Amino acid sequence: MARASQFSRRRFLKTSLATGAAAAIAPVVIPSSALGRDGAVAPSERVVVGGIGIGNRGTYDLSCFLEQSDVQFVAVCDVKEVRRRAVKATADKHHGNSDCKTYSDFHELLDRSDIDSVLIATGPNWHGTMAMYAARAGKDIYCEKPVTKNISQSLILAETMKRTGRIFQAGTQRRNLPHFAFACELARTGKLGKLKRVFAHPAGMTAMMSTWQTPEEQPAKEVVDWDKYLGPAAWRPFNKRHLDGFNFEKGGGMVGGGVLEWGSHCVDLCQWAVGADRESPVQYFPVENGQLRAVYANGVELILREKDWIPLGSCPVRFEGEDGWVETGDSGKMVLSSPTLLAGRKVAEIGGYPATFHVRDFLNCVKTRSQPKANAEAACYAHITCHAANIALALNRKLDFDLKTNSFINDEVANRLRSEALREPWRI
Repeated sequence: MARASQFSRRRFLKTSLATGAAAAIAPVVIPSSALGRDGAVAPSERVVVGGIGIGNRGTYDLSCFLEQSDVQFVAVCDVKEVRRRAVKATADKHHGNSDCKTYSDFHELLDRSDIDSVLIATGPNWHGTMAMYAARAGKDIYCEKPVTKNISQSLILAETMKRTGRIFQAGTQRRNLPHFAFACELARTGKLGKLKRVFAHPAGMTAMMSTWQTPEEQPAKEVVDWDKYLGPAAWRPFNKRHLDGFNFEKGGGMVGGGVLEWGSHCVDLCQWAVGADRESPVQYFPVENGQLRAVYANGVELILREKDWIPLGSCPVRFEGEDGWVETGDSGKMVLSSPTLLAGRKVAEIGGYPATFHVRDFLNCVKTRSQPKANAEAACYAHITCHAANIALALNRKLDFDLKTNSFINDEVANRLRSEALREPWRI
């Protein structure tokens, strides 16, 4: 065998030319899937997705992503080993390979340059912070709700998405269901006359602080990374109830309860109906006769109430104007003050609250770089409205809100509740 020093330039060129000629003659087989034939999506049109925190709700979201032929799900990060294994098995079975990688550290997933978008379905303590980490890593984001923990984080989230140019879709999927969209259109476009009141359904009217459960033996870090599970929330000892139950807060701060959970759906729809995706109400009142009332700058009232709804399923909303009203819910059905409001249109009745349409809206916007229905700005102000209402509920007094500064007027205590400290090192 000739040594490297004896491998002459002439011999190198002769060998290269011969190899090139052989390659030119030999046939190259390109699979039809790479060309987008036979119903397959060409690689250039696929959206490569990774998932972070895929539990019960996240597993459902993942199924909606996998229904889309242009999605390639390649990675999952979760603090629980059992979930990492389960999601990998689901993705590999769907794609017919073993390519889905698992991570316990979200930084490793976000560092992958091949991933375009992430599905964030962690606990609410992580949603906003994780979304901002993802945006700074250059990823587009589909994030479950409640998206933020407080007013200040809502504003920072919207600013981060604007500055980084990332596509963000909050998991308020009812914006992409036809009956809810039509009801909001009637209100927003004046078909009900001058809008007077919009009604949202909370799943409770209670504001409280996060709880502290009895300490239990902490699992091994490989099984459950408890420190990362808490993330930016205040530290507390391990307890399985915090780990497996649905908690609005995994430690620290004020719990939003039903005002924030259902509110991030129902109030969001009311915001859309009012045309207030870039603002929130300017006055908030404590609960009276079972209702919490807020007032927008244009005089429209937002009313949160648990009772007196037409039985149209969960997450009902009602919009009232001077000339008519409409009410709808998760049954997919609508009740209108007059059938003439339909103007001959047939609105699809889709029962339940499927996220498939919402996921499709997100993926389309990832490709076109246009804003999805539940974009970061819309999510920001819908959440500010929920947080402010929750503060009025907790303090049991009227609050005035300044839209220019997004702060309460002459109320130091209320303004202290606009934000909270994040545990090191998870500050953004």
